[in-house]
Amino acid sequence: MEIEVRKLNALKKYEGEFHFDYEPPTDLCLIPLCKIDGNVSVSGSYLICEDDSVDIELTVNYVISGQCSYCLNAARKEISFTSDVLYVTQKDDDNYFYDGIRLNLKSAVDDAILISQPDIILCREGCTGIDVTNK
Repeated sequence: MEIEVRKLNALKKYEGEFHFDYEPPTDLCLIPLCKIDGNVSVSGSYLICEDDSVDIELTVNYVISGQCSYCLNAARKEISFTSDVLYVTQKDDDNYFYDGIRLNLKSAVDDAILISQPDIILCREGCTGIDVTNK
């Protein structure tokens, strides 16, 4: 999950692609009674700029499974989310910081997972909740 910026600069590989699977922390899913099911697939590209900042476009693909937020039946939702982030060598409040040698994508990936989660998951579209009427 690291990009060796100094090494890539020495090799004059200023842009490229990456792909890896990431096992997220168990507490990264914010939806009650749900979890991230399996690994998160992370892919993307990088562009190293002249000032050593690194522009990253990354896509996370993962599955949330658990109980429907309305009726508590089994539910599953596939998520795909793309994010553009910038890593810089001088700390600021708007970008990710790295030491100019190598950057770790963990924070950006965790943030993309958090941002991309829906507020609820449903067992089926249009689920209206638990049927409490007597039939």
